[in-house]
Amino acid sequence: MASRTWVVANEADMVALGESFGRALARRAQGTTFYFNGDLGAGKTTLCRGILRAFGHQGAVKSPTYTLVEPYEFGTRTVYHFDLYRLGNAEELEYMGIRDYTAGDAICLFEWPERGAGFIPKADWLIAVTTEGAGRKVVAAAQSPAGEALLQRL
Repeated sequence: MASRTWVVANEADMVALGESFGRALARRAQGTTFYFNGDLGAGKTTLCRGILRAFGHQGAVKSPTYTLVEPYEFGTRTVYHFDLYRLGNAEELEYMGIRDYTAGDAICLFEWPERGAGFIPKADWLIAVTTEGAGRKVVAAAQSPAGEALLQRL
């Protein structure tokens, strides 16, 4: 599967990159799952903010560390932003109805996806964010044919 790499200098560039991901997603009618990996403070939530802005969200985007999920409604599309950092046990996702969130054409953004292993859908995109000097390196790797097609739209 294909991958692409970007080096971003600052927060504004990270949001802009997320917006480009969101614009590519907006043209896709099916559900899509993203996994975001990286250290605390690497910029995962900032990328998610950019994706949400591409759909028209103007407000703040906070990481749903304590609530686990924050839904965003955009007409007929729903984006669910998950932060599994504080998840005690992956089985808790079953009790909160994870299948309802991930069904249909929802876009699911998972921060700390390894904590939900076995209970969350497979990723269409795996996004790794690492520190690169004063900026960040973002690598998006397609994990499915749908993810591959999405990567081609960028």
